[in-house]
Amino acid sequence: MAEKRFVVQRHRARRLHYDFRLEIDGVLVSWAVPKGPTLDPAVRRAAFHVEDHPMAYENFEGVIPSGQYGGGDVIVWDAGTWEPRDQDAADPGRAVENGELHFDVHGSKLRGRFVLVRTRGGRFGRAGQDEWLMLHKRDEYAVSGWDAEDHPDSVLSGRTNDQVKADPDRIWRSDLPAARASIPLKAAAEELAALHSLGANGTWEIFGRRLRVTNLDKVLFPGSPPITKRDFLDYTARVAPTVTPYLTRRALNMHRYPNGAGTKGFWQKELPSHAPEWLARWTNPEAARGETQTYLVVDEPAALIWAANFGALEWHPWTSRIDSPHEPTYALLDLDPGTGTSWEDLLSLARLHRTALEHLGVSARAKVTGRRGIQIWVPVEPGLSFDDTRAWAHDLSRTVGAVLPALVSWKWQKDERGGLARLDYTQNAINRTLVAPYSPRPAPEAPVSAPIAWDELDDPALRPDGFTMRTILPRLASQGDLFREVLDHPQQLPPIN
Repeated sequence: MAEKRFVVQRHRARRLHYDFRLEIDGVLVSWAVPKGPTLDPAVRRAAFHVEDHPMAYENFEGVIPSGQYGGGDVIVWDAGTWEPRDQDAADPGRAVENGELHFDVHGSKLRGRFVLVRTRGGRFGRAGQDEWLMLHKRDEYAVSGWDAEDHPDSVLSGRTNDQVKADPDRIWRSDLPAARASIPLKAAAEELAALHSLGANGTWEIFGRRLRVTNLDKVLFPGSPPITKRDFLDYTARVAPTVTPYLTRRALNMHRYPNGAGTKGFWQKELPSHAPEWLARWTNPEAARGETQTYLVVDEPAALIWAANFGALEWHPWTSRIDSPHEPTYALLDLDPGTGTSWEDLLSLARLHRTALEHLGVSARAKVTGRRGIQIWVPVEPGLSFDDTRAWAHDLSRTVGAVLPALVSWKWQKDERGGLARLDYTQNAINRTLVAPYSPRPAPEAPVSAPIAWDELDDPALRPDGFTMRTILPRLASQGDLFREVLDHPQQLPPIN
């Protein structure tokens, strides 16, 4: 009998577990093993029969986006071949149905004879009732005291779950057919080279998608040298894997400049009817007649490249996700300078915010806007309303503003502020957005909205538009994503006394 594939994936979703999968009848029959398989014959592991997975999932290592089934990080912890033994050899599928399977595995970590035995429940499908035990027989491969957690690395990449989560190569989209669900997150060198080999128009295959790209030699950003649309798409492909987590499961407002940054732009929120079917989208059930009905949702890097090719030079995601549009995931603090606000004045206000947040024990990240301002994003736990985040941002801004009242105006209209800065808490509302990290801004040399470390507020070289499309990628490669904390640290907002 031909040997079949098996894989064990170490999966951190709501809680850590090991997904043990055997190829049977063209699918991966699967068990969740909370403490992981063991080679110790004296130890029996609880296992829970879960739904079959497609064979395309066999080599998946990466991240399943939050909000989707199994959201979390996954590594290929072990893999190899297996074969059913004894009376189970003729029909292992029937053996699973009957509740007992004997088999040998030949993996990098797991070897020897295993047994899976159902202890409670009937056939899979009765949720919470299909409980099994997994054990290793006493054979030449048995090892007393053997624990899966002592062997945490991937056999595919050599990486740990933490390393994969910090820098994933792929995401798994459970809402897509299995053959297309594993989506690469990094542009290959040959894909980027293919862009530069095209003429003014052509078809570009990038991140597994075929895009019709146009006007590649058009200048979009004045500069020395000027930045063409080809350059812009190259940048977008390189930065999209970093940007996509800030856009995933969110409606996107696109600020379009089809004729370049030197012309007047306009907001495009409605996804056009000619958009390709593979693009994720969200139809707002609360939209009134005349309002935007269907938004682009950038759930994969290729979708952001589509938006860039569509002329979206700026990317503005909603603060809330499409599954809970009235629940923000960030509280936003927008330090908006007035005509009379010097850069040093704005830095003073930003440093006060830094001190206040440290005093409150709040995790937050700052970025320069690529224009004149500074923005601070504060990740929050699910369940808060926009009224909650707006009130909290208002109280914090008022507290900070009271320290340097001569620099701040609370007037709504710019022409009533006397050139003073505004600490704008009003962006904390549904469909009010701030520009995404790493998004370009429509100005010469293509400045970008760049995350900064808090101590950079003390760096005399820091400028609000000092990072450009050409300089941000080397910085990102050397320092990593300085904004990542807003994705990983949801928190309660403490009272401001």
